[in-house]
Amino acid sequence: MNESRDILTGVEIEPERYELFEGPAYQFELDRRDFLKALGGGLLVLYLLDQEPAEAQPPGGGRGRGRGGFGGQAAPQDIGAWLHIGEDGRITVFTGKAEVGQNIRTSLTQVVAEELHAPMDAIHLVMADTQLTPYDMGTFGSRTTPSMSPQLRRVAAAAREQLLEIAAETWKVDRAALTAADGAVLNTRTREKLEYGKLTKGRKLTKTVSAQAPMTSPERWTVAGQPAAKVDGRAFVTGTHQYATDVRLAGMWHGKVLRRPSYGATLVALDTSAAKAMGDVVVVRDGDFVGVVAPTEFLATRALGAIKAEWKPGPAISGKALFQELKKPARGGQGGRGGGGGGFGGSSQPRGSIQEGLKAADVRLEQTYTIAYIAHAPLEPRAAVAQWENGKLTVWTGSQRPFGVKGELAGAFRLADDAVRVIVPDTGAGYGGKHSGEAAVEAARLARAAGRPVKLVWTREEEFTWAYFRPAGVIDIVGGVRSDGTLTAWEFHNYNSGGSGIRTPYEVPNQVNAFHQAESPLRQGSYRALAATANHFARESHMDELAHAVHLDPLEFRLKNLKDDRLRAVLVAAAGAFGWGRKTGPDRGTGLAVGTEKGGYVATCAEVAVDRSSGRVQVVRAVSAFDCGTVINPDHLKNQVEGAMIMGLGGALFEAIEFEDGKILNPRFSKYRVPRFRDAPEIEVVLLDRKDLPPAGAGETPIVAIAPAVGNAIFAATGVRIRSMPMVPRGIKV
Repeated sequence: MNESRDILTGVEIEPERYELFEGPAYQFELDRRDFLKALGGGLLVLYLLDQEPAEAQPPGGGRGRGRGGFGGQAAPQDIGAWLHIGEDGRITVFTGKAEVGQNIRTSLTQVVAEELHAPMDAIHLVMADTQLTPYDMGTFGSRTTPSMSPQLRRVAAAAREQLLEIAAETWKVDRAALTAADGAVLNTRTREKLEYGKLTKGRKLTKTVSAQAPMTSPERWTVAGQPAAKVDGRAFVTGTHQYATDVRLAGMWHGKVLRRPSYGATLVALDTSAAKAMGDVVVVRDGDFVGVVAPTEFLATRALGAIKAEWKPGPAISGKALFQELKKPARGGQGGRGGGGGGFGGSSQPRGSIQEGLKAADVRLEQTYTIAYIAHAPLEPRAAVAQWENGKLTVWTGSQRPFGVKGELAGAFRLADDAVRVIVPDTGAGYGGKHSGEAAVEAARLARAAGRPVKLVWTREEEFTWAYFRPAGVIDIVGGVRSDGTLTAWEFHNYNSGGSGIRTPYEVPNQVNAFHQAESPLRQGSYRALAATANHFARESHMDELAHAVHLDPLEFRLKNLKDDRLRAVLVAAAGAFGWGRKTGPDRGTGLAVGTEKGGYVATCAEVAVDRSSGRVQVVRAVSAFDCGTVINPDHLKNQVEGAMIMGLGGALFEAIEFEDGKILNPRFSKYRVPRFRDAPEIEVVLLDRKDLPPAGAGETPIVAIAPAVGNAIFAATGVRIRSMPMVPRGIKV
């Protein structure tokens, strides 16, 4: 076992103090020790990080080296500092998770406050800093709530128990006479009280916690499970919050990178003389990588524009024959230029016989559904600030995977793992689109060449063109049903878009659900809910078609074929709140859809109005019922659900990447249609708070049902069945 020392005192720690789990103990990094020393005395809680499940790895993985890369391997176990209580009563909590707009900083603070019995405003989270926080695979897959919340609850509970033991020792009283409340230990017999900071004053304590510390039951929660204002909310509202784009370093210059004119183009000739002739401009050339560095962004942009480059065009890829191409098998089993098939998960085990199931059916229906590429379109484009000092590299960047980006940087520059530090300020959205570290690597290359810190901020056009997209896909379904509405056969094939959410939740004795990789002409990768948006759109649209084919109400048809109690519960709740079955006016229709993904269960009902003269489709009302187990913050959970529904309207109605001859044709918001205020319907969210179940994540699942619900409502209003997303990019012809 490696030598390990107390972070605060430097005294060697005996190995047996770490023997809580199987696996090695790692020595803390020097700068983490220095940071924690700066916090002063107090109680420092250590905990051995549980290994993230292999299925939580992001698709298209980030093939970095060291701890940042995945390479199909599970994350290494690591030991880290999780919580520090200072002499001033300040509580510092460490987590490798990133705040990317999902408000996880608030809910994690709530669970710590709940278990530690301390006020929320005394707690400060240090997040997503690879040299201060324990290793974490990343913020993706709706894993933060189900994995990090219980982790920090255990840590906080262990700290609380340790504080009670210290107080009992200090007062020489029975531990049973003490209780923790409001950041202090109270003697229930004498009414004496010691605040946590005073209790730890003069002490330098390092404690390794056990997973056995008693945690508060959700039924008894008073802080968690309740609405709480967003931590640092004022800074976001007033614009004082600092994103990666706001980082300023002494002597920092600005960088720009020369981009190819189209996918696959290669550099043939380059003339940088005009740029070099400009004062205070550094031109960087490394193979096909060309960039400029200048004191201001304006000058860097001018210098980049002065470079003359000649390019050899790449393949003339176009969207016109996209869906035919996607049904061709991938060469070598790979999923295209993005380095992945666009989604993890995949085919499920076949059940029964499709042939026999179709024979038993009174109605057989075969249809094809298509899904376009769409962009993540975060408000904050990729940005990074890079600084080299004494052979070590520090990068500030917006990312969902700080340790993954660290691995990319270490690999790109052949650096030791401890020579790279990645710091992630709270980031302006990712939606699965910020797993990779291109901007970080580019900024670091420019900074090394310029010999000074460099900031690189992608333009909106660069973000739309060179970031990866949600995968396009083709889905073929064959369904069989008896005249009484009983499903007999279900055959589902997804080409390219991914396997997440592919398995039908309905009871079908004969079924096949298969994902087939394809050669993607564009770079593709993770997106909110991954391929579950595509798979639910196709499945719930097809279920609606089957219901109409046997003349059954879509709600009745689904309930007849659903046995999952949680899925039935959200469906009934959504239908009840929506008033399913009520009559609508002319050119109006209602639709519903249901789904499950990432441990969450959702049902959505939608009402649309169609203007036959203009072809405009307006979603006027939507109701979603959602069950993600125990609810930690109901107000913020509703915000998550509402945000997912509105975001889902974009992919449902009009979002699509257009491309021809290897060029993106709509790389700006003036040409790429995202939902606007006028597109937002009246929204109602019904939460099913299951305190008997552990919490699941909520960032992704609520998006999966809105598109099929809207599509089914369009059919009810017009009789027109639309089997492609987006459904009405230029309106509908009736």
